[in-house]
Amino acid sequence: MYLTRHQALQGPRWALNGHYLPSRFRLGLLLELFANVVPIELENIPTAEIAEDPLLPPLDPWHEVWASKATYPERSEARKVEAGVEQAYNKGYDAERPELFFKAVGWRAVGHDQLVRTRGDSSWSVPQPELVLVVNQHQEIVGYAAGNDMVSRDIEDENPVHLSQARIYDDSCSVGPGILIADPDSLRNLPVELLIERDGTVIFRDSTRTSLMTWRFEELVAYLGQELDFPDGTLLMTGTGIVPPDDLTLQPADKIKIIVGELTLVNEVALPGLGARISGWNSLLNGYRYRNVR
Repeated sequence: MYLTRHQALQGPRWALNGHYLPSRFRLGLLLELFANVVPIELENIPTAEIAEDPLLPPLDPWHEVWASKATYPERSEARKVEAGVEQAYNKGYDAERPELFFKAVGWRAVGHDQLVRTRGDSSWSVPQPELVLVVNQHQEIVGYAAGNDMVSRDIEDENPVHLSQARIYDDSCSVGPGILIADPDSLRNLPVELLIERDGTVIFRDSTRTSLMTWRFEELVAYLGQELDFPDGTLLMTGTGIVPPDDLTLQPADKIKIIVGELTLVNEVALPGLGARISGWNSLLNGYRYRNVR
């Protein structure tokens, strides 16, 4: 079962397997259910016409997206080399609990074929391809999406306390193209691939697998929900095992392609000077004005 969210004429609308669901459908309502009930409930919802409108990020405007760090051993080795604060990063990889942080609220996220941005005050920005877990209110994993946790590496490497500025800014969180309903056991060895194209040429390509993660999905979810409630469910990025080389930074018009399992998420890097207009337009499309409608 495959859920997508679209910019229909009347506003954002969800679809199941390529056909529109009733306009009242919200992901948050589905994520109130237990995981074993989700497929049954979806099967019983009537669908309508084919969903051909542009894709939006597959989450409701009020949903939160959280993210993880230090979940792949490859990432650990890279951080020891690139950061001047080795001890702080080593503590993150050796800690008894995972490093989790807030990434975006739903209306601030972008979807497939929408523009992502780099910070204007950063000289070293890269994408981070990640499996994104879709979690219900009972802390159960009901499916996944592909995700891009954009990061300004120069800002974060300058000082670990700058993590929020390096990773949390407008149009820095991409999720999509949709949500594939799946059992967590089917996600444990998915391929994850990153391609960066510039002027029609692939300038970087690398891949990994979720089986290389040093944390189990259930552990990440359990720590996230230890002192937090998510009545409408949440999305959790699970970290990256792919590190572009130190001499690579994203440029305007670069195309980022992230493949996670059966899902492919594509974004282009925005041109400079368009930041405010892009962010405002994306927020409007993604349902910001509908955020209080339950």
